[in-house]
Amino acid sequence: MDVRPNPDPGRAAPEHSGAYLATALSLAVYSGVLTAWTVYGIRQGDGNAWDFLEGMFNPGASLTTQVLGPHEWAFTVACLVIAGLALARRRVARSAALLSGFVLLAVSLREGLGLLDAAYRDQYRHDPLGGWALATRGLGLVVALVVLLAMFPATERRRGVHPSAPGAADDPEAWWRRSSRICGVLFLLMGLARIGWAVRDLTGVGTGHYLRAVVDGSVLGTLDLAAPTEFTTVGSVLVLFVLGVLALPGRREVRGALLVFAALELYVTVRMVVWLTVTDFFNRSFETPGGALSLATTAYALAAMTSVVVLAGGRGSGPYGGMRTEGFRTAAVGRNGGL
Repeated sequence: MDVRPNPDPGRAAPEHSGAYLATALSLAVYSGVLTAWTVYGIRQGDGNAWDFLEGMFNPGASLTTQVLGPHEWAFTVACLVIAGLALARRRVARSAALLSGFVLLAVSLREGLGLLDAAYRDQYRHDPLGGWALATRGLGLVVALVVLLAMFPATERRRGVHPSAPGAADDPEAWWRRSSRICGVLFLLMGLARIGWAVRDLTGVGTGHYLRAVVDGSVLGTLDLAAPTEFTTVGSVLVLFVLGVLALPGRREVRGALLVFAALELYVTVRMVVWLTVTDFFNRSFETPGGALSLATTAYALAAMTSVVVLAGGRGSGPYGGMRTEGFRTAAVGRNGGL
């Protein structure tokens, strides 16, 4: 009797190997370019690598030349991780890669709209690094198109899963459905909180200018590879709502995107907590209603994103990782010589 387990359901089908390889190479190249910009910024400044590492987690530290911002640093690491997963042909990489592709596409479209402004185009011509910056933007568009066109068709049928009795404690399907719904609710609540803070910010800068900064790269008037706050805020709200809605029905395909985006948000939140600590904000936060609300929002973000990372990246189940039911049975055969 053949007791060998089924092929690893966590790996994509062989016919999708080309799509996963193209995605891995594209994201690896782009993360390499962002790493080169980071190294350039360190070398041009007065500090060293240790100063940069401190600045990664402490916004109050004196950083060297900030060619990129914290969101770009986190995105660089995320691209490397996704590239590694895609190279290993892990199915969890698909939704994470699609998320990165949409992010790059949004950044490219924003920059493309900004290039319609003649003064902005002149900055690219006159800046010594303008050509390199424009090439980086162009590469981002190419990578976005390659990833999206390669990974969208790479869908797979479920295979190699042995269903348990409904409601059973060891039913991986039931476990993931519960976890996915929790992740979805946490994302949606975080999105609502972020909308509230965005509306508050609109009163200070004006709705028109804020929305233009979201979609037009020329609004700031300077060449900057780091995304502005308006773009990252609105972008994060959209991602939180889209992934939250997709996670509510318990869709397995969204697991990789949930994990990657929650990790990115967790890094940004931890960095904010460090800043609040070094500025002694915690001791003064309850002096005003706004300070108390800001502290509560930060605490929720820290707890919620940590929970999503644990739930989406913890106990593996079924076709997206972890020990499958037949794995336990095979182990039992090896120990006892039979079932």
